[in-house]
Amino acid sequence: MRNCVTVPNIDGETRLDRLRSVSLLAGVGDDALGKILECATDFDAPAGQVLAEVRMPGAGLFLIEEGIAIVDVPGQPVELGPGHSFGELSLITDHPRAARVRAKTQLRGVAISRHDFQRLLDSEPRLAIAMLREVAKRLVAFTTHE
Repeated sequence: MRNCVTVPNIDGETRLDRLRSVSLLAGVGDDALGKILECATDFDAPAGQVLAEVRMPGAGLFLIEEGIAIVDVPGQPVELGPGHSFGELSLITDHPRAARVRAKTQLRGVAISRHDFQRLLDSEPRLAIAMLREVAKRLVAFTTHE
C-alpha cells in the first residue's frame, strides 16, 4: 500500500504468525495481513501506561503480541493478552473510546492509525467481514455474560 508509514520488520514471518493468531483477524488471508504489517507501527508500553482513555477519540487499533493489558470496564476489568486487540470500536463507529486500557505488564505489539485502518478496510473487504464477526461475538458474550 502507498502512503503508509512503514516499519522495518526484523522477523516478518514471526510477526505474520502472530497476526494470524489475532482473533479480530480470523479468516483474513496472508496478503491482507501483509498489508496490515506494511502500515503497522511497533509499540512498546511499560506496565502502568495508559494506551486508551474513556471518552477520548480513537486514534488507532492496537494488536497485542506480548504482555497483558487491562480494560477497565466498570465492575468487571478484562485482561487482554497476545492475540487480542483493542481500539477497533471507536474506529468503526467514530465514537470516543468506551473504556480505559492500560498495560498490566510490559506490552509489545503493533498499532494501526485511523487513516491506515480506513484504507485497509476500503482495500480489503474480507478484513471488514472478519472484524464484524469478532465484534458480534464480543457483543453476544458481553450481553449474555459468557
